[in-house]
Amino acid sequence: MKAVIMAGGKGTRISSIARDIPKPMIKLGDMPVLEHEIMCLRNQGFKDLIITVSYLGHIIMDYFGDGSKVSPVTGEPFDVHIEYYMEEQPLGNAGALFKIKDKLTEDFLLLNADVVFDINFNRFVDYHRKKGGLVTLFTHPNSHPYDSALIISNANGEVEQWISKEDEHPKYYRNRVNAGLHILSPRVLNCKINTPKIDLDRQLLKPLAGTGKMFVYDSPEYVKDMGTPDRYEVVCRDFKNGLVRDKNLKQKQKAIFLDRDGTINKYVGFLRNIDEFELIDGVSDAIRVINDSGYLAIVVTNQPVIARGEITFRELNEIHNKMETLLGFNGAYVDGIYFCPHHPHKGYDGEVPELKFDCECRKPKPGMLLQAAENFNIDLSQSWMIGDSENDILAGKAAGCKTGLLGSGQYGQNITNTSLMRLLKLII
Repeated sequence: MKAVIMAGGKGTRISSIARDIPKPMIKLGDMPVLEHEIMCLRNQGFKDLIITVSYLGHIIMDYFGDGSKVSPVTGEPFDVHIEYYMEEQPLGNAGALFKIKDKLTEDFLLLNADVVFDINFNRFVDYHRKKGGLVTLFTHPNSHPYDSALIISNANGEVEQWISKEDEHPKYYRNRVNAGLHILSPRVLNCKINTPKIDLDRQLLKPLAGTGKMFVYDSPEYVKDMGTPDRYEVVCRDFKNGLVRDKNLKQKQKAIFLDRDGTINKYVGFLRNIDEFELIDGVSDAIRVINDSGYLAIVVTNQPVIARGEITFRELNEIHNKMETLLGFNGAYVDGIYFCPHHPHKGYDGEVPELKFDCECRKPKPGMLLQAAENFNIDLSQSWMIGDSENDILAGKAAGCKTGLLGSGQYGQNITNTSLMRLLKLII
């Protein structure tokens, strides 16, 4: 599969870092960001590259050549094949694709050159092929969803809505944004766009929302824009600390599993009304500590109210959207939400019969943790389950995790405290 890397940006927002080189050639550690991208692709077998360049593009072309040159950093050949397209006039961030469409005869990776990442590309490609759509977007949560473009998808991963930055955001939403990594079918380029500049998101991709032809690939792997001085400082720190490499799903992950009611939001019994959902004071700060640590933050919650017919799946989803929205306002996010909708006891008015059975996911059984471990390649022995009840502790122990109890009581947990933040300080 070819990879197209868009490296034509002028980099005005980060000009204080480097004025005389193109933005993708700014160094991360001792190596240009673009070289990190190329090495990540090459090491996973993606060696056929097209790089679109414009501003100071000769610096990129002189550095990499056709891909057979020797890296001045590693002393070894780049060992890839590179073609270039030089934009003589600005074409927007997608215009060059139409100029090289004759070279794009099969599905291809489309990447931004100013993004720092280390991801499992083969996993991404396998998912794309399984879904069979025209486009797959790499999506993830971020710390500022309120001013980001939001991607709304259904349970099958089909993109239903693309909410641009300038669009009015829903009151509550899932914190999932486009990370700037894509897989496209060349058929996407068969459309007719007559503007001199073409915007990838608004003119090419957003119109596919709701067609069933565009999917999300949701992953917690490290993907961050380094296009401003502040963001560049963050990615440099993360790179130095090994976080960029360690978040690749080829590596075993560590997670902190969190119960919901009484751990994240104030306990009100069986929560049925979205208006009763309220974050516990300080919980956003605590989850932000998890986000910065390299641990995954994953919610695992029993929700028997669904089997009992007291709320619907849609209503539960909206409650979780409220949770993600409120966390996002404070710069925090969760990497995954797992819930058990089952309940073993029958006899409730309005109950849902097909959900009334003794399942393997309802805590104190470890099913939700085991499923998350499979999805995210989690080392459960290096992970923690934190909750406010005996069932949380038993589920964590059954999954092979270490455990922390919020509150009092002795259920065999490793640590105990009344504050989530203080528990995390004992872990991280």
